[in-house]
Amino acid sequence: MELRQLHYLTVIAEEENLGRAARRLFVSQPALSYALKGLESELGVRLFDRHSGGVSATAAGRDVIAEALLTVRQSERVTAAAQRHSRGETGVLRVGFEASGAGELTTRARAEFSRRHPGVRVTPRRYDWGQEADALRDGLTDVAFVWLPNDLTGLESELVHTEPRVVGLPSGHVLASRSGVSVLEVGEEPLLWTERAPREWVDWWAVNPRPDGSSPRWGPTNDNVEEMLEQVAEGTAICFAPLSMARYYARPDLAWVPLTDVEPLRVVLAWVKETENPLVLGFAGVVRELSASEPPGR
Repeated sequence: MELRQLHYLTVIAEEENLGRAARRLFVSQPALSYALKGLESELGVRLFDRHSGGVSATAAGRDVIAEALLTVRQSERVTAAAQRHSRGETGVLRVGFEASGAGELTTRARAEFSRRHPGVRVTPRRYDWGQEADALRDGLTDVAFVWLPNDLTGLESELVHTEPRVVGLPSGHVLASRSGVSVLEVGEEPLLWTERAPREWVDWWAVNPRPDGSSPRWGPTNDNVEEMLEQVAEGTAICFAPLSMARYYARPDLAWVPLTDVEPLRVVLAWVKETENPLVLGFAGVVRELSASEPPGR
């Protein structure tokens, strides 16, 4: 008994006519009749009664057809499962990001990709202070929103997002109510920084050197966003951050004021070069599509 024969059987049952069934199956009527006789002989029962109008299932035929339908449908599910894998529509996709990532684009991209690929589990992976590119090279994540500047060696990348930078201040700070400040106006404030990131990354975020050639007044270090914000809130130092962080980490004891004279944060979507992972390429397509619809500088 072959799956092909069971498929023939279900179509004959639906059409109740060998000629119509043969046309639907793209086989000749004699070939279909021969296959049916062979199956009846193998099973030892008559499956259909022949009459001038076509065929009708016997009692045995109805039982066999019901089981054949279950088998054919199960085989279709097996094929569909394999096709989902081949098209990258099942599995796990690890998406790396830092702090607030690429703002709303990060969340929207994950949600839209999940909508299009319901068989894929999208797992967010957060990294601190420039570590998302290393995580890609180390195989800890599949695709990541990477804050620039960063070492993109061995990675493919596309610019997908830009946003202004802000200064984080304790809520009672004299500049907290301002609509915008120059980086030179906060030059005497101790600035939080980290030893976990490359020096180029630290200097870019600190705007070092400043437009007048001066250096920041370095404050305490921190290892992650939470430590940084706690020290800002208690008045130990200030911090520089992207605008999305001000939205995602809103606190009553913090104030976020736009920096008026520094270049914006640029965020790329990155993945390992020459990857053949269809999930990564599919996610990149979704991000590319959503990024194109973002207002400039969002």
